[in-house]
Amino acid sequence: MANDGNESDSNSSYSLHHSDHPGMVLVSKSLDGNNYSTWRRATTISLNAKSKFGFVDGTLKAPFAKTKPEDYTTWKKCNDMVLSWILNSLTLDITYSLIFYDTAHKVWKDLQNHFFSKQRT
Repeated sequence: MANDGNESDSNSSYSLHHSDHPGMVLVSKSLDGNNYSTWRRATTISLNAKSKFGFVDGTLKAPFAKTKPEDYTTWKKCNDMVLSWILNSLTLDITYSLIFYDTAHKVWKDLQNHFFSKQRT
């Protein structure tokens, strides 16, 4: 698997910079329900810049924890970081409705299903 964040490959989806932390805010304007398109675009740009978009679009799947426990641990650490960044970019009422999802991909899909269809009607 890719490095665990301790190696210098900053292009790896599993690399975390020393300044990355769960309380970090990736976008300046929180998703409030009325700004989904601009929030999604800004978040996509930020996650792509950090090589983390695969966690939200589902292309970086979790390794099987029983057969690859170290790989799963690395994946889980990065997924949880991305999940916290997304939750930090939402208003509190939206965050509370999503806090129990376990993957960034599930949160991303839920937001898309809820707000994308709302903006199209």
